[in-house]
Amino acid sequence: MNNDIVNSRRAFLAAAGTALAASAKEKQIKPGITAKSAARAIGANDRIRVGMIGVGIMGTGHLRDFARQQEADKDIEIVAISDVYKRHRERAQAISKLEAKNIVVDYREVLQRSDVDCVLIATPDHWHAQMAIDAFAAGKDVYLQKPITLTVDESAQVIAAAAKYNRVLQVGSQFLSDPRWQKVKELIAEGAIGEVLWAQTTYSRNSTAGEWNYYVDEEATPETIDWARWLGPAKKRPFSGERFFRWRKYWEYSNGIASDLYYHRVGPILNAMGPAYPTRVAGVGGIYIQKDRDVPDTLACIAEYPNFTIVVAGSMANSAPNRYLPEAVYGHSGTITVEASKVTVTPEMQVSRSLKRSTETRTFDFQGATRNMNRYHTDNFFSCMRTRKTPNLGPELAHQIMTSVMLGCESWRTGEMKLLDTKTGKRLKKAAARPAYEGDGKNHPEGPRKQSAT
Repeated sequence: MNNDIVNSRRAFLAAAGTALAASAKEKQIKPGITAKSAARAIGANDRIRVGMIGVGIMGTGHLRDFARQQEADKDIEIVAISDVYKRHRERAQAISKLEAKNIVVDYREVLQRSDVDCVLIATPDHWHAQMAIDAFAAGKDVYLQKPITLTVDESAQVIAAAAKYNRVLQVGSQFLSDPRWQKVKELIAEGAIGEVLWAQTTYSRNSTAGEWNYYVDEEATPETIDWARWLGPAKKRPFSGERFFRWRKYWEYSNGIASDLYYHRVGPILNAMGPAYPTRVAGVGGIYIQKDRDVPDTLACIAEYPNFTIVVAGSMANSAPNRYLPEAVYGHSGTITVEASKVTVTPEMQVSRSLKRSTETRTFDFQGATRNMNRYHTDNFFSCMRTRKTPNLGPELAHQIMTSVMLGCESWRTGEMKLLDTKTGKRLKKAAARPAYEGDGKNHPEGPRKQSAT
């Protein structure tokens, strides 16, 4: 990576909390809690004490895994759980076997406990920023389900808070701990495909019911759900089981396919190619089939970076791209493709020969290696709590990914390409003109392609 890119990344991170957050001063998030006591230093053999905030689908999945680890005498212990829905709390108690007093409605009660070292936050996206900032202020490390926040501005505030309070933050996109993509990063670093040019990826689904149309539980009523607490910073609305269970369809709580799925895909690619902030992003697509939502069911985003481009496209109304649109990184001297159980490097023959590089296709087998990615990712978080190192998806990378996918989303909503000055972090209204090139008329040593006489 050249020095200009390194300097741009540093400058952007320094400016993130002022330039981006300052664009929405009325939305500055202040901690709603303070630590009762200093956070303890966790030794290599200390048991990590975990608090859970939100135990819906994803939160319950993590809770079950932590409970299994606890039973196997791993060095973690579930000590407190919060959720606004009574049925979720009852299910969590059955899984965790905690006493009822340790399972609460208000997440702040979890943060106020001195016996909680970290929290896993698995709530709707509109709560992520406030909860994470509160957790940092209370002296807790945070595993925060992706996306990092609802907006880019909120993301800037979260990474600033993590730095201010010196807390470990891991964002829960497990593909950053995927051994396949770690291999891709290694291959690119060693020059296996030369200078990277662009990458493509997809995440698609299909169903007759429509994506995110989860079952609306008959037991979900104003008596069993603390609706005001669930809404939190969002617009006040009458109770709605539709919005409670299907929140990913609505802009007030989510950004649909971009934040739920594309965050997973852009993350490992960007990390492998060389983490950076985009200069311009465009999003196109529409609500073509699944009309019962705010968010698009089909979306393509093109993100231009200083030295490469990333294209992500998919649909919630056709799953075929998962089979026919390969995940690939294209370089000047080769291409890396990523499939379910293997990574393949295919050289560009002419360039590889001229550079005296191998022209043999190489395949790396990852059969069965991706079955426990969630565990890999949480283990990485727990390890970093002990070492105080940056996790696989720490604050800056999480913010870079968020910037890319969310500018694509904003582009779709506004119909405008989104532009960014990566040195200052400021949004731009107009891009600088592309420089022209006059040419020198010299022939390349390898010889130019011969043109037809006709």
